[in-house]
Amino acid sequence: MVDQTPLLQPAQMSVSMGGAAAIGEELLASNRSFVVRTPVSSKYIWLLILASLGTFVAYVAPIGISLSLRVQELAPQNVEVLGYVVGAGAVVATVAGPLTGMWSDRTRTRIGRRRPFAIGGALLGLVALACLAWAPTIPLLAVGWMIAQLGWSSALNSLLLSQADQLPEEQRGKVAGLSGFVQMIGSVLGVGIASAFIGNNYLVFLVPGLFGVVLMALWVIVIKEPSSRDMELADKLTVSKVLGNMVFNPARHPYFAWNWLGRLFFMFGVTFATTFTTLFFASRLSAGGRVADIGGLIVILSLAGVVATAGGALLGGFLSDRLKRRRIFVLLAGLAFTVGAIVMAFGGSNAPLLITGSVVTSIGLGVFSAVDQAITLDVLPERDTEAGRYIGINAYSTSLAQAIAPIVAAPLLLIGANGADKNYGLLFIVAAACTLIGGTVVMVFVRSAK
Repeated sequence: MVDQTPLLQPAQMSVSMGGAAAIGEELLASNRSFVVRTPVSSKYIWLLILASLGTFVAYVAPIGISLSLRVQELAPQNVEVLGYVVGAGAVVATVAGPLTGMWSDRTRTRIGRRRPFAIGGALLGLVALACLAWAPTIPLLAVGWMIAQLGWSSALNSLLLSQADQLPEEQRGKVAGLSGFVQMIGSVLGVGIASAFIGNNYLVFLVPGLFGVVLMALWVIVIKEPSSRDMELADKLTVSKVLGNMVFNPARHPYFAWNWLGRLFFMFGVTFATTFTTLFFASRLSAGGRVADIGGLIVILSLAGVVATAGGALLGGFLSDRLKRRRIFVLLAGLAFTVGAIVMAFGGSNAPLLITGSVVTSIGLGVFSAVDQAITLDVLPERDTEAGRYIGINAYSTSLAQAIAPIVAAPLLLIGANGADKNYGLLFIVAAACTLIGGTVVMVFVRSAK
């Protein structure tokens, strides 16, 4: 038998009319919910983390190495087009995020609102990875990545929406820390799995994808979401309503808006750096600049970084819960990524120095991914009725960065370039500036989070 006890219970309040008004104003100002959420079980948390791991393995492996291999195969003299391929996929994720979020909020099925998008997105993503392996031209490669972004981002968002539905505030930092940890583990594991199949276009994409589908299926099968068939719809969606729901009023939700802006800047910096990390190391450490020549080094580099990232994510997430402080950790994350990116920009061909810089950026990314996710859930507006919409809007900050930053990066790489040598140093300096701005914005302006 599946326990059907509701995880969400109405808060019991007994206050005077004046006290109710004051509490209402305080709750509205801090974007807090009127619903008390009871702690979730350890089974829920660990299966959620495993599903996240599988999704990240499938989602990040193409960015980490597989797309670079295909671009170098299809356009060896114009590898900067990787930025356009990645950016095209991110544009789709940007538009689709709030649309699938609104659809998820209003989905009425026996298996709930979130699970159909979890397994459906994973299956669509797997099919798209096969298209990437087959694609004979750069335009078709871009189309394949757009479909893959739609599928895997929908699957990943379904897990975040489940957290918004179920997690009480005191568990958000812990779960966000674990999620940040597995994000980095997934990046390393995805690159490692893909690297083992270099030379076979299909396996280099599909093996990480199958890993993601299996772990997502485990989550869907074991964690039973209550039926949503009897849930009432607040309103009907019209074209004008959908278009209106694609945006929000920053004046009404200022802390959500400031966190969104800080996350946008931070993810710009991260995307500038990570999109071209593999090609950067190939240009600095391989005589021919070939990605295939440094596959083993990339795995070693990732393994070195994951220790630092795990420490950053877990320590940041758990400490932010224990100390009840979030913003200072985001600022520290921005400082760490900035220092690491500058070390890489000026590290020349000194492999130990470059690896050190990469490890420091991993610490910053780990802390940020954990703590900012917790802040997002803390300041999420309309949590009980429109969580999907606002999670989708929040995802703009990541998908816009992933869409625009690679496109901006492509011409930046050509400034002062000499033939095949691209200006990666400038790119990492810009990345450093963006992450520092992002951490500062959250620290200074998101005052509803401690």
